Amino acid sequence: MNLSPQQQDALTELINIAFSRTAAALSEMTNLRVLLDVPRITLCPIAELAKQLDGFVVGEVATVHQIFTGPVSGDALLMLNYEGALMLSDMLTGGRVPSPRLDASDREVLTEVGNILLNACLGMFGNLLKVHVTFSVPRLQLAEIHALLNSLMIGSDELRHALVVYTNFRMRDNAVTGYLVIVLGVASLDWLLTALDQLGA
Repeated sequence: MNLSPQQQDALTELINIAFSRTAAALSEMTNLRVLLDVPRITLCPIAELAKQLDGFVVGEVATVHQIFTGPVSGDALLMLNYEGALMLSDMLTGGRVPSPRLDASDREVLTEVGNILLNACLGMFGNLLKVHVTFSVPRLQLAEIHALLNSLMIGSDELRHALVVYTNFRMRDNAVTGYLVIVLGVASLDWLLTALDQLGA
């Protein structure tokens, strides 16, 4: 299953609006100018997700994971490699002595960033589909990439697809690469694609 050019454009526009809102919220939170690059989006079966992320993650990945339910349901994840997670936390808190490990303060900052970004994106989907989407409390996980992907594939009998959104968080002269991954079952994905078709019509 692939996105048509019209669906790709409509989805990019929606995600871009959500990213702009996230950047504004982070800028307000930190009193620093935060930018998120225009996203690049691909759609793939969840079994191919590891290949999509190949080269991005070696070792542990820091993931803010939120489950959403309603007429459209699935998993939403903000994924950062470990170095990127440390750098993003340092960029947003500023002035702290950098640590080689994520401490409680880092985890709190990253969870809040994920919460803002995931809620902005899922809120856009809810508005587009004119449905109410309920979010779980976001959880920060540190895990090897393959263990994380296996956990997404276990416990669901339905075929699932992943929307993979690549972007950069930019502050001052620094940039941190991250991935937003939204995992949807076939019924939820069909509903989303139909709504995107109507939006682009």
